[in-house]
Amino acid sequence: MGIEIERKFLVIGESWRDAAHKVVPMAQGYLNDLAAMDTGAMKASVRVRIAGDEAFLNLKSRELGHTRQEFDYPIPVEDARGLLALSVGGMVDKRRHYVQYEGHLWEVDEFLGDNAGLVVAEIELASADAEFAKPEWAGAEVTDSVRYYNLALATRPYAQWTPAERDGAP
Repeated sequence: MGIEIERKFLVIGESWRDAAHKVVPMAQGYLNDLAAMDTGAMKASVRVRIAGDEAFLNLKSRELGHTRQEFDYPIPVEDARGLLALSVGGMVDKRRHYVQYEGHLWEVDEFLGDNAGLVVAEIELASADAEFAKPEWAGAEVTDSVRYYNLALATRPYAQWTPAERDGAP
């Protein structure tokens, strides 16, 4: 069983851009929606992602916080395109920037389309209590805020958020 331990932060400013050593365009959609998860009808999100010239089917358990079960399987890109056509909700388009910082890999997601203007950084850790250095461009932690999860962004994109939500109000 795969376990993902991840922390998520809003990004401040642009200084992270110069440190990025790789950028990968991504398009992803979900075969279930946030409502199915919220009602308990489903206990895992089912995501299809095309990342550059690769594609994946991903299942992630529905737990709030930094630790979840995660299963990620490579699939043919043509299959992924067919599955994306079956997605519910909207597509999540983004550019993922990979940034090394003090021994850890940070993934900075710069969202596009209906989520343009949102930039979030994630760090995957080996354990829930692992220590890490937080770069100056990593702002408020949003790990426990569902609206920043990609499944939520597919259902209710950043363009639909109120000004208070964009400023970090619960």
